[in-house]
Amino acid sequence: MKKIIISVVVLLLIVGGIFLIKKKKKNGQFAEIQPTRGSIAVEFRETGTVSPRNRLEIKPQVSGRIEDVLVVEGQNVRKGEVIAWMSSTDRAALLDVAREKGDAEFQKWSDAYKPTPLISPLDGFIIARSKEPGQSVSVNDVILVMADKLIVEAVVDETDLRYIKLGQDVKIFLDAYPDKYFSGTVEHIAYESTVINNVTVYEVKIKPENPPSNFRSGMTATIEVIADKREDVLLLPSDVIIEKGSKKFVRVKTAGGKSELREIKTGITDGKKIEITEGIDEGDIILTGVKVSKRNRTAQTRAGSIPGLGGVRR
Repeated sequence: MKKIIISVVVLLLIVGGIFLIKKKKKNGQFAEIQPTRGSIAVEFRETGTVSPRNRLEIKPQVSGRIEDVLVVEGQNVRKGEVIAWMSSTDRAALLDVAREKGDAEFQKWSDAYKPTPLISPLDGFIIARSKEPGQSVSVNDVILVMADKLIVEAVVDETDLRYIKLGQDVKIFLDAYPDKYFSGTVEHIAYESTVINNVTVYEVKIKPENPPSNFRSGMTATIEVIADKREDVLLLPSDVIIEKGSKKFVRVKTAGGKSELREIKTGITDGKKIEITEGIDEGDIILTGVKVSKRNRTAQTRAGSIPGLGGVRR
């Protein structure tokens, strides 16, 4: 009889523990957060290429032979500066004959028949040196290639073009240095579109500010554009938003300690944070997720290890 009474008491304790656990789980606590004020921006990226803004091929005015090239790749030159000397075909032939007659004869005809200069047509720098002294050239041969400035040319999808404006600041990343960036400014947006892989795109030219010393024509670049940015707005984590159809809600803690679903209006989002335009204030407490309290976990532990359970015999 005594064993039966003990078994009944233990059974009641087990049932009571299970009931207590379920009750505590139903009354689990929500994690509480509050809206904060801050900045949020929506960004997108487009690929591009480093190119000369003005690329100019320097060709001779007459056919003949190059006597001297005075510049190297990367060298800055001024407009009107002599960058190479060359002899016409007639002068080159005459000097070759004079050289065979001696230095005096060669010097005589060299002074009398001056070489033809190649002059820089603009301020810029040399990006390619294609010919060397002693080589024969025609009027179609390129001796040097110049550029006034290196820029980034990017193609922007027509759906993103609305976010691009003249004078807009952008970030420029080079594939060679993906973790570093420098600033640039949009200086031109094409009026005529092109089609690439059945997608309509527009060419956008970006002037770099303080590019790295190894900035080279032909490098692959990525531009990062801020499509929209808001300052001093109310923000919440995106994952606390509850969507029901076309409406959005958050769970708000009420004065009585309970909660209610409150409809809100939202603005832009960067994927992690979202702008709240209507529905809640900065002082509201937002409930998110279910978090079992420490007290609940203790009750569960005690209920799961009732003393004497393992030693009961019938």
